[in-house]
Amino acid sequence: MHAHGCRIQVAELMQTTDISGIDFRRFVPPGGLVAWGQGCAEPVPLTSALMAQRRNIGNFRAFVGGSFAGSTDPQHCDVVTFSSYIGMGRNAALSKAGRLDILPCAYSSMATSLVPPDLLMLQAAEDADGILRYAVACEYLPGLADRARAIVVEVNSEAPLSPQSPAIDMARVVAVVRTARAVIELPSGEADEVATRIGRIVAALVEDGATLQIGVGSLPETALRALSSHRDIGIHSGAIGDSVAALIEAGVVTNARKPVDRGVTVAGIFFGSARLNRLAHGNSAIRLAPTSYTHDAGIISGIDRFVSLNSAIEVDLTGAVNSEVANGVYVGGVGGAGEFTRAAARSRGGLPIIALGSTAARGKVSRIVDRLSGPTTISRSDAGIVVTEFGAADLRGKSLAERRRLMIEIAHPDVRAWLDSSPSY
Repeated sequence: MHAHGCRIQVAELMQTTDISGIDFRRFVPPGGLVAWGQGCAEPVPLTSALMAQRRNIGNFRAFVGGSFAGSTDPQHCDVVTFSSYIGMGRNAALSKAGRLDILPCAYSSMATSLVPPDLLMLQAAEDADGILRYAVACEYLPGLADRARAIVVEVNSEAPLSPQSPAIDMARVVAVVRTARAVIELPSGEADEVATRIGRIVAALVEDGATLQIGVGSLPETALRALSSHRDIGIHSGAIGDSVAALIEAGVVTNARKPVDRGVTVAGIFFGSARLNRLAHGNSAIRLAPTSYTHDAGIISGIDRFVSLNSAIEVDLTGAVNSEVANGVYVGGVGGAGEFTRAAARSRGGLPIIALGSTAARGKVSRIVDRLSGPTTISRSDAGIVVTEFGAADLRGKSLAERRRLMIEIAHPDVRAWLDSSPSY
């Protein structure tokens, strides 16, 4: 194993237990790239140590997903150049400071769109046979691991062990750090009246036996709660949170009617609290899978009644979606919403749903707009069903004039006349 001219003997470092014994200069060259698991999967002891050593390392780049730890503090930009696919969580502070570069690629190509990382840092759980498995997140990490020059692994004894999660390829692992610390938690928030109304409308569209993909965010999570009386719901998603855990515990999610992975909930990452982690630990009915599987259009479109449920920042009168920029600040991301939307449209009986409140900023800003104020994340040619608290607009197969009428009907009543008077295009 080579790292910047030094020969690294894997065996001599594999028993590293003291994180202070890792000198990141051995693995990160000047201008080098470091990447790590996102969200609850962030190996926080490793990222904290990396940032503490950043000035000794010198200028380097860091690719981060959605971050909820202190690693993405703007003060670290003295030597670190941050990039991401999303402005979620603490990335928002970087974005507002103009210090976050965005990779606007499809989620399924994330692992290959990045240049090979000099260092990849992972959080893992160890099974009874001593095999280290991806913990909390799998998604694009195995693809990066195949191309990384060096890998450092945090084996966290408190991380949930997902028996079906892929094993980490140890060929490029140069150090293992053992910890016992609480995993980052992202519990579901309280549902407000608007989200509750949207959830009821979405639930009325979903049939028993349907399989769902759920986007990240409070609104999709809230919408799931309205499925409590459904039966045999399946899950095949990039991410899952506490609402999925609740539906599994209630016997609503059984995955009994899926043609693939029958009886198994499939997800790329856990975005939840200890509740989800406890349920997933040792549970072979919850599978962490790579993005190459969770976002595979052929697999998704082959599942009958596949429902993609994602939120957005704004939708225009033709059905085009902006899920990235609000008020000129990058707060969202391209993510996998477009890929799931297109795959759901190909599924027999599938439903591509975009759900959002009709207004933002305490009712001062309409989220149904005549023209997008940011980039087009999902084009109008892929428009499906748009849901607000005022109803559902099924835009599939509709002309521009018909879409305009349907979208105005689900906009807030205070802006409908204004939207109706706006130019058509």
